[in-house]
Amino acid sequence: LFFFLKIEKPKPIKCGTFGATSLQQRYLATGDFGGNLNIWNLEAPEIPVYSVKGHKEIINSIDGVGGLGIGEGAPEIVTGSRDGTVKVWDPRQKDTPVANMEPVQGESKRDCWAVAFGNAYNQEERVVCAGYDNGDIKLFDLKTMSLRWETSIKNGVCSVEFDRKDVNMNKLVATSLEGKFHVFDMRTQHPTKGFASVSEKVQKSTIWQVRHLPQNRDIFMTSGGAGSLHLWKYEYPAQRSKKDFEGAEMGVAGSVSLLQNVTLSTQPISSLDWSPDKKGLCVCGAFDQTVRVLIVTKLNKV
Repeated sequence: LFFFLKIEKPKPIKCGTFGATSLQQRYLATGDFGGNLNIWNLEAPEIPVYSVKGHKEIINSIDGVGGLGIGEGAPEIVTGSRDGTVKVWDPRQKDTPVANMEPVQGESKRDCWAVAFGNAYNQEERVVCAGYDNGDIKLFDLKTMSLRWETSIKNGVCSVEFDRKDVNMNKLVATSLEGKFHVFDMRTQHPTKGFASVSEKVQKSTIWQVRHLPQNRDIFMTSGGAGSLHLWKYEYPAQRSKKDFEGAEMGVAGSVSLLQNVTLSTQPISSLDWSPDKKGLCVCGAFDQTVRVLIVTKLNKV
């Protein structure tokens, strides 16, 4: 039995997450076109339980951690905006972000399109990954409040996701405007070369979203501008690291294989998520204003 409640707000909502609250609360955090971060109790949605003018321009992306049993530490929210900043919020602290990652003086601001938490395996460790419109990827270490790593995939970064938030960094997938995705092995960081990666060209159109299967982090799905879904599996190499000629450890990238693909729409599939409870159950939304619920079978055999 389903109950629908239509709630209209003054500013269009761009993104949302349940990730920073408990299963009991299930508060929804949203970012809107006015740069506002709001947290809503959906049982009393008239007034937000937390509200802050977080950014000067639209909030493009949002992620939560510390709630829903995902990750250790504080129930934080990260927002990425067109104003070039990435901010981390703790709803227990009013009005002021606990971290603000912005361009240094003289550096041009870039539109931040994607943000994701990771490495939240204990109370102290946590990172934020951000992807930008020019292809830059930046990894911010919230424990040391520093930029830990940066690279560029040379085309707008539409989505980033760690394979799991609540473990030592293992893998990161970044998808791009040009139909390519990159898988970074995040276990070994070389002093100069950073993280090893493998890339795959899927199609000519944008890859809007990537989501890892909650029950098997080596399987992930990408959604495309051609209205298609692609299911992938990551295969680890025989050895995940090796020593360079100076004796420094460097990562070794694995390979990616396509398990299945399907075209569902003539319009881009812009959002995607898996059920944490029912293995293979997923939902996606497309520009044709249709929400589709799907089931992927035989995942226990791959």
